[in-house]
Amino acid sequence: MLAMTATRRRMASSIRYSITPPGWSGRSTMASVSPVDSPQLLQKIALCCIPRSGHHRIVVLRCESSYGPATRKQMPAAPVTALLMHPVVKEELLRDDHMRRLDRCCELVSTTPFRSFEELADHLPYLQVLISSWGCPRIELEAAKAMPRLKLVAHLAGSVKGFIDDAVWRRGVYVSNAVSANAVPVAEYVLAAILFTNKHVLDLAAFYRLHHENRAPWTKEAPNVGNYRKVIGIIGASHVGRKLIELLGHFDFRVLLYDPYITALEGRELGAQKVSLAELLSHSDVVSLHAPLLPDTRDMLGAREFALMKDGATFINTARGAIVDQEALIAELESGRLHAVLDTTEPEVLPADSPLYQLSNVLLTPHIAGSLGTETQRLADCLVEEIERFAQGHALKNRVRYEELTRLA
Repeated sequence: MLAMTATRRRMASSIRYSITPPGWSGRSTMASVSPVDSPQLLQKIALCCIPRSGHHRIVVLRCESSYGPATRKQMPAAPVTALLMHPVVKEELLRDDHMRRLDRCCELVSTTPFRSFEELADHLPYLQVLISSWGCPRIELEAAKAMPRLKLVAHLAGSVKGFIDDAVWRRGVYVSNAVSANAVPVAEYVLAAILFTNKHVLDLAAFYRLHHENRAPWTKEAPNVGNYRKVIGIIGASHVGRKLIELLGHFDFRVLLYDPYITALEGRELGAQKVSLAELLSHSDVVSLHAPLLPDTRDMLGAREFALMKDGATFINTARGAIVDQEALIAELESGRLHAVLDTTEPEVLPADSPLYQLSNVLLTPHIAGSLGTETQRLADCLVEEIERFAQGHALKNRVRYEELTRLA
C-alpha cells in the first residue's frame, strides 16, 4: 500500500481527495473515491485511481468519511441532508445546478430521493436537514424521534399545514417552504387578468369574431373600458396578495385591501388602503380573492356579498373555490351583471353540466395560476437559497412558525 497525503472534499455520491503520492513532490491530483462495499459513505477502505502519464495506478487508500457510524461522535460542519419526495418531483424541479449547490453546502446522503422513512432508516439518526416535497409522507412524532439531530424541514412546495404533526413542531424543528416563490406566478396571472378584463379584451375579441367589425360600435356602449384609475380590491394580505399589491404599484390603480389581521398602517406600508369587506366590494372595479381556506372563511362570499359589487365588476378567484358560495356566484354571473375569472372552483373539476363552462362572461382555467413549467425553477431556487442560509448560520427567510398555522392556508 502506498502512503500518501489526502485532503478530502465532499461529493454527492463519492469522496473526492487531492492526493500527493510519495516522490511526486509539489504535485497532486484529484481523484474520486468510490465506496467498495457499501453505497453509503460509511466505510474506511476505498479504491482510488491516480492518473499519471497516460495510465492509471490502482492503489488502496485508507480514507474516512466525516459522516456515518465510523465518526458518529463528530458531526460534519455541513448539515447531513436527505431528499424525501417522489422521484418525478426531484427530476422536474431540482436541476443539476441545484444539486451542485446543495452538495457544496450540505452532506447529501444520496442524490436519489427517498420515498419513505423506512428507506431512510439507516440515515435518520444523523439527519439535520430534510428536504420534502410532493409525494412525501407525513412527518409523525415517531419519525421525528428517530431524527434526534433534525434541525430543519425545507419543503419544496407550498403549504406545510397538515404535513407535520403538532408534536414535531414543539420539538423546535425549523420549517421552511417555497410559498413566497409560488406566489409570484399567481400574482402575475391575476395582474394579467386585471389588465385584460378592465380592457374588455375577451368581450371585444368575441364581438370581432362574430361581427367582423371595428371596435367602435362596441366601445360606445362601454365607456368604462380601460385600466386608468380603476379600483382594485384585494381580499387577503397573503403572500400572493402582497405580491399583487407590489405589481399593481406600477400602474395607475387605487388599491383597497381587506384583511382582519393587519393594521391600517401595515396596509399603507404595503401600498394599499385597508377597508371593510363591504366597502371593498362596493367600490372595486375588480375584486381578487387571496384569503386562505379556513373554517372561518368557508363560504365567506355569498349572495349578500356579491350583491354589493358594482354592475360590470369582475371577480377573480385564484385561492380556493370553497371560500365562495358557488351557487350564489353562478346566480350573479347568469344575470350578466358581473364578470369572473376563475382558476379555482368547488369542486375541482366542475361537473360537465356546470353553467360556468357556457357563460360568456366567465373565463375558466384549470388551476394553472401557480407554478408551471419554467416557473417551477423558482421554487427550487427558493429552497436552495434557504438551505444555503441555514448552512451558513443565517436567519431563514421563509420560515413557517407554528403559532401562525391557524390562519395559514
